[in-house]
Amino acid sequence: MPSREYNAVVSEPVFVTSETMILRITTDGWDLPDYKPGQFAILGLPGSAPRAELSDSEVGDEVPDPDKFIARAYSIASSSRHKDYLEFYITLVRSGSLTPRLFALKRGDKIHLGSKMSGMFTLNDIPEESNVILMGTGTGVAPYISMIRTYLAPGLSKKFSVVHGARHSWDLGYRSELTTTMHMVEGFYYLPIISRPTEEIIPWGGETGYVQNTWERGLIAEEWGFQPTPENSHIFLCGNPGMVEDTLSVLEKDGFKEHSKKDPGQVHLERYW
Repeated sequence: MPSREYNAVVSEPVFVTSETMILRITTDGWDLPDYKPGQFAILGLPGSAPRAELSDSEVGDEVPDPDKFIARAYSIASSSRHKDYLEFYITLVRSGSLTPRLFALKRGDKIHLGSKMSGMFTLNDIPEESNVILMGTGTGVAPYISMIRTYLAPGLSKKFSVVHGARHSWDLGYRSELTTTMHMVEGFYYLPIISRPTEEIIPWGGETGYVQNTWERGLIAEEWGFQPTPENSHIFLCGNPGMVEDTLSVLEKDGFKEHSKKDPGQVHLERYW
């Protein structure tokens, strides 16, 4: 009996760019369990599954066992209030083992979906009155989308901000949804920032630089009308490990501390790749 098997179906793959996709998965013959926004699930395909055309070829020792499932963890982007499907935001790693196979999927194709969602990168330990800042790069915005879709509603009693960094404007997944949410929910602020504005097809009128620059430049404080502090705010960092470490260093200078179960703090980390 294999440790993993097909137990779910692709309901809708949506390509944001040639190298980023939103993938929706439905269960096949079983019900999705409860989960918390910010958690992740396991996706898997066997080595025999085809690879996307844009991916690198596997040679020699890189060629996986065709009968063995390749499995990886991906943050869930869908709301935990709805159990029709799970949504994932995924970047193609051309030399990778799994993402090139995920990018070859079509509607109706079968896939393995782990039956248990895991992870501590959630809002559960955040005081009810605390303001929240969600800072991420690339597909690191995925767990934030789940949080926003689950918890945000008009009448928000605190500040809730998303800072999302990418190389180009077209890499800012969920930009339209987050922009619309900002106009609909008072107290919610969305700040997209790109690092390569000179490569834009249409001139970019938004912020440029890196995620950590937004804190140093006081952009969140400017929008809120007051300075986020360890006493009034919790901050989440997700994505490129370099961004996470650099932003944590900047925040520590202002008195923020990395959170752990044994030593609670105000900065919560999720490092991708």
